[in-house]
Amino acid sequence: MKEPILDPIQAVPGCCPPVPESIMTANRYELSDIKMQIRGELPDDLQGHIFIVAPVGSVNSGDAPDADGTSLLGGDGMIYRLDFDRQGEVGLKTRLVKPPCYYADKATRPGSQYAKYQFRNHGISRFSLSLGFRNELNTAFLPIKFRDDANERLLVTYDAGRPYEIDTETLEVVTPIGANTEWRSETSLKFPLPPVLSTAHPVFDPEKSEMFTVNYGKSVGNLLETIPFIYDLDELPEQVEELLKQLARFIEAQDFVQDFLKAFSTISEEILEFYMRLLERTTNIEFKDFVYLIRWDGGNNLERWKLVLPDKTPVKIKQTIHQIGVTKDYVILMDTAFTTGVEQLLNNPIPKSRATKRLIRDLLTHRELADSVVYIVRRADLKVGQRPACSQQEVEVVARRIVIPLEAAHFLVDYPNPDGHITLHASHICAWDVSEWLREYDVSAYNPKISVPPRLCGMQHNEMDISRMGRYVIDGESGQILESKLISDAECTWGVGLYAYCNTLSEQPTKPLDNIYWISFGLWKQLLTQFVFDLYKDYKYRLVPRAEMLRLAEAGIPASLFRLNTSANESLKIGDRYQFPAGYIVSSPQFMPRRDSKDSSTDGYIVCTVFTPDGSEIWIFDAQNLTHGPRCRLSHPSLKFSLTIHTAWLQQIAPRTAKYNIPVRQDYKDLVKQQSPEIQELFETEVYPHFEPVSRSPC
Repeated sequence: MKEPILDPIQAVPGCCPPVPESIMTANRYELSDIKMQIRGELPDDLQGHIFIVAPVGSVNSGDAPDADGTSLLGGDGMIYRLDFDRQGEVGLKTRLVKPPCYYADKATRPGSQYAKYQFRNHGISRFSLSLGFRNELNTAFLPIKFRDDANERLLVTYDAGRPYEIDTETLEVVTPIGANTEWRSETSLKFPLPPVLSTAHPVFDPEKSEMFTVNYGKSVGNLLETIPFIYDLDELPEQVEELLKQLARFIEAQDFVQDFLKAFSTISEEILEFYMRLLERTTNIEFKDFVYLIRWDGGNNLERWKLVLPDKTPVKIKQTIHQIGVTKDYVILMDTAFTTGVEQLLNNPIPKSRATKRLIRDLLTHRELADSVVYIVRRADLKVGQRPACSQQEVEVVARRIVIPLEAAHFLVDYPNPDGHITLHASHICAWDVSEWLREYDVSAYNPKISVPPRLCGMQHNEMDISRMGRYVIDGESGQILESKLISDAECTWGVGLYAYCNTLSEQPTKPLDNIYWISFGLWKQLLTQFVFDLYKDYKYRLVPRAEMLRLAEAGIPASLFRLNTSANESLKIGDRYQFPAGYIVSSPQFMPRRDSKDSSTDGYIVCTVFTPDGSEIWIFDAQNLTHGPRCRLSHPSLKFSLTIHTAWLQQIAPRTAKYNIPVRQDYKDLVKQQSPEIQELFETEVYPHFEPVSRSPC
């Protein structure tokens, strides 16, 4: 008798099950030659290698999440590679991503020789007041293969750092893309590890053999130059701390608290703008917005253009550029619904006062913009750009700005753009701030006397409205939205975040997208806090009333995997779906084409991570029959991962042969020589040796 693929569900009718413990539990083991345990029937036409990346805590944490309640989205990246190149077996290899800043972090741990330079978690970021910012490389991948490459190459990425290339066989980092001198820091302070904002989703065009990414800065980011106050908050004088506690108690006791917070939110940006202008007049600090579009050919220096609007004013990013897209004739950028701000840098500011910490978050947190601002750049305008490595003069190029109602963090575009018409596919994560997380002082939206379970600190909040799936046709020249279609589904579209589709480097991207696979988060009572319930009180695009959100979350809505038919010849619709058992969470979907697959966007498998009440697993679905459920489930006692993010698939892996390389010592020497002798020694003894060959004495 065959072992059943799915366990019987022990769910209480009308009662939302708890969030699975497995999503909050990860280890930092680097594993090799692991043979996965298989439950069910492993298809015999699987092929290639799947890469998954996830944050796994810091060098101080041991495992994820960190004990300080930091967001699960923060932490060193761990790469998991699943190998399907042996018939009837699935291999596993894992490696931590270790750029130079990793070794600086490791060398400054508490109790070490350089402990006074230690890094600390601040929201999703991690930085040292003396050394700068970590590039945690924990978010996504980009497969690339330029015309002269013998093998497929792979980049690992992060929203706040340069992308790095890894060796697909060893999983070790090899080189950043672009030297430090080719990227503009968000601050003029001379950190040896400068903060850089980029995109977690650069794009590669195999037809023209070009890669695009971005480098941008927000004027508010330069407030990092006054950031010592953030560290000081951890050790406030008792009198100041008591004053803040009294203020928090007073405001919480007043009936006008919500009106006060709303008014403060309205004027805080104006206060911030005034503060920046004052600092400009009294210091040498400049507060400027900038966005560079970067092009790379795989072997030479980066080429970039400064983006301006038609009136020659700079493009300004309010949130992040989490994703960009490329079509035959255009590059598309989006100001995405993933916020970073001063508030996220305040980590446990007043350790002894929950009320004060809650007050600080309420005062400084802004909900995401409810609209998506899109910028369109003609590729024909990208003639000869600036080579920052050669200190050339900046070259400007015009970006056309359009606004799409509803926020989004992820979108895709069809490569063809007939008659200059761009087709954009978006998942609108309505009233959902994925950059926020549960804190130990959060309380339930159902009862303010009930705190969130301590084990869930660091987990994401619930969404506060149903997500919508959108398809838009945009005139690339005028910016006019020619066509828009939106759908939602009461079962499937709750917190629709990550996607998968048939996309291989061996195929030219000449066809429009006709099927995209998406996952939904579902609704969880434990993750519906008073904070997020109030944050989206006045959400302007609400479909589901707040009272109904409370009712739905109390009962719970399971996570889903679904296929969205996006063909222009058909109406936007869900063509296939699978609803997971209650108490399960799905993440990180990846499409794998079958061996000898036909030319079809569904001829393959969907591989995803699943968090069950018993542990973290890998599930494999037939992409043409999701409803049937998983064909098999993979696990291993040594494999424990928490919230995984994006993925990639390569048909083959091989030792890296590309010649492009930025030597670490050369990359950092000018920044390091401006530091104290002790910091210079830190780099000499604790960082550089990991990237330079060991000299051997003759026998």
